[in-house]
Amino acid sequence: MDWKLEVVPVPVSDVDRAKRFYGEQVGFVVDLDTQLGDGMRLVQLTPPGSGCSIHLSTGILNMPPGVLEGLQLIVSDIETARAELVEREVEASPVQHMEDGDWVEGRGGDWNSFVFFSDPDGNGWVLQERPASD
Repeated sequence: MDWKLEVVPVPVSDVDRAKRFYGEQVGFVVDLDTQLGDGMRLVQLTPPGSGCSIHLSTGILNMPPGVLEGLQLIVSDIETARAELVEREVEASPVQHMEDGDWVEGRGGDWNSFVFFSDPDGNGWVLQERPASD
C-alpha cells in the first residue's frame, strides 16, 4: 500500500497576501480558491512538478501563522531556482552548504546545496539541490 503525502497546511494571517506570495512570487500553481462557509476559506497551491500541495486557510486551522519551519522543496538546479525567486522579489538566502557543522556560502557536494526563504508570515522554506544522477 502506498502512503502519499497530499497536502501540508500552512498557517497564514492573510490568505490573499499569502496566495499572491506563493502563486505570483514563488511560482506555485493555484489549484483551488473556495469559500467553505462563513469565515472559512481554502486556497490550495502546488509547487511545479510536485505531488504534494499546500493549503492556506482561514477559520479552519488552530495554528498561529508563521510557526512552520523547514518545509523543503527539491530542485534540480539550486542557482537557477534561487535566481527565479530573487527575480520574483522573494528574499532568498545565498546558496549555502554545511561544512564541519557550520553553514558556508556556496555550493556543496551531493545533496548539500541549500537556499532559505520565508513567506510574509515567517513560515520557513528550504530549497535543496538534488544531484543530477538521482
